[in-house]
Amino acid sequence: MLKVKKIAIDTEPENTVFLSKHCTSYRAEEFRALKKIEIHSQDQTVKNNILATLLIADDPSLVAPDELALGEQAFRRLALPEGSIVSIAQAQPPTSLDAVRRKITGEVMTADEIDAIIEDIANYRYSPMEIAAYLIASASFTTTEEVLATTKAMAKTGTQLSWESPIIVDKHCIGGVPGNRTSMIVTPIVAAHGLQMPKTSSRSITSPSGTADTMEVLANVSLSIDQMRNIVQKESACLVWGGRVNLSPADDVLITVERPLAIDTREQMVASILSKKLAAGSTHIVLDIPVGPTAKVRTQNDAVRLRKLMEYVSSEIGLVINTVFTDGSQPVGRGIGPVLEARDVMAVLRNMPDAPADLKARSLLLAGHVLDFDPVLHGGAGRVRAQELLDSGEALAAMERIIDAQGRTNETICPGNLTAEVVAPGNGQVTAMNCFRIARIARLAGAPMDKGAGLDLFKKVGDRVTKGEPLYRIHSCFSSDFQFAKAMAFEDAGISIDAIEVQESISK
Repeated sequence: MLKVKKIAIDTEPENTVFLSKHCTSYRAEEFRALKKIEIHSQDQTVKNNILATLLIADDPSLVAPDELALGEQAFRRLALPEGSIVSIAQAQPPTSLDAVRRKITGEVMTADEIDAIIEDIANYRYSPMEIAAYLIASASFTTTEEVLATTKAMAKTGTQLSWESPIIVDKHCIGGVPGNRTSMIVTPIVAAHGLQMPKTSSRSITSPSGTADTMEVLANVSLSIDQMRNIVQKESACLVWGGRVNLSPADDVLITVERPLAIDTREQMVASILSKKLAAGSTHIVLDIPVGPTAKVRTQNDAVRLRKLMEYVSSEIGLVINTVFTDGSQPVGRGIGPVLEARDVMAVLRNMPDAPADLKARSLLLAGHVLDFDPVLHGGAGRVRAQELLDSGEALAAMERIIDAQGRTNETICPGNLTAEVVAPGNGQVTAMNCFRIARIARLAGAPMDKGAGLDLFKKVGDRVTKGEPLYRIHSCFSSDFQFAKAMAFEDAGISIDAIEVQESISK
């Protein structure tokens, strides 16, 4: 028997535990080769048990011979107090792995097999290597019916919300374009109109900021389901972090393996997005697909194929979806990074004269499509109604109420004080902006870990520049991040500038 000990080691998303090399209850050498063990509570009234990756430790200050030390994730999921008595045993491989092996050979999985795989992934029974095998096999060949089954399986593994209103609207962007923070403008516009929009958003994984990261500059986003329900009932909408309410948890596990392997297939994207919308209780969704040479979706043909798959799965699970193709050729707004994006959002809501015109126009377009779901509005009137709500200040008032209801952030967060300007190498015109590289530079600067880090853009495609004129300013809060971002930006700023030929007229 071993006593549970918590240690401050972050091994997200895995469960990791440490056993002393000099353990008094087990021979550590017998467990050294094991990749997974099962931990059982010895309290007969408690049924807690988890699977975890085991590491052997030599340092008695880390784990004593009669202890089992649990990393932060394992300790939280085991949900037992420190000092609780547990036993360990060799973990049996999940039986659902048999279906993964058959998938690797090209077989089609049944809905029951997919259910079992997703449940095991959601419960951390798969190692990253096993998840990778599943993802790569699925990326090679996945049928439409497998996508549908995966969406349903992912939606039912976690929390499933339900609402009294017959119409619950949502808006989602597939990502890939820095600064595209339209949800924070669309949501208060929709709330001001009176449609219910319980907006759950993700934190960033590889981008400079997710909607939840940017909203956190203004308000608390880590709300419980009950808090979320109360706010939506009172204010018609919220902007919260989806991870707290545990929507489609298998997707969060899959993403941690997809991103390093650069696996981002249409099929997995559809299952990821729609499973969370289904679990959130949404009924009507506007899907924004930016299309551009450095965005997630590069061509119009790819966008159409993605839209058709989205529409098919949505119809099968009872969701009404309206897909909108938008410009993904360059960043949206001026700010990239939480505090700079929040500045742009509030400038639009406050109708400030210097608010980013592209962010405003895109937000009104998408808000109009969401409002068109309201049967009270005549066809196509949503865009006009969205403009009215923004111009009148009703959208701003709705946003202020949502911020107060969620818990206004008292701390004033400013852009990072370590700054450097990236300037034009010569005279000319901006002809292209690399969304991927610009996002990478902003992330190297420290975003979103540091809310004040990121980039402040001064130029967009079509703008004329002169040699030495600033293209954007890097903001950072930490010296090493600042140096990394500068080095990458000065090597290649991610902005293409072509010289403009000037023809001189010769007077005769």
